[in-house]
Amino acid sequence: MHRYPHLLNASTNLVGFSFVIIGALKLTNSDVKSYADECVWVASGFFLTAIVCSYWVIRQNYTTATLNFLADTAFLGGLLMLTISLVIGASFL
Repeated sequence: MHRYPHLLNASTNLVGFSFVIIGALKLTNSDVKSYADECVWVASGFFLTAIVCSYWVIRQNYTTATLNFLADTAFLGGLLMLTISLVIGASFL
């Protein structure tokens, strides 16, 4: 089974990007107008799940398809939620 360290790197970068978006929404007081920050919080939770799963897969001597699938699904869910939050933020701002 293949190991995917690039998923760990991408998820880590996108968690940082999510926190920048949350901070920017808080600084501009735009978080009360829309659900964009809640979507970004959900996205960062998905990215954190992907980080933990992909790190666990890398550290194990044996890899399971379940952990790979969970990491991939969490990463894609995070991307989807981040896209939704950006669309919401762009439409309300």
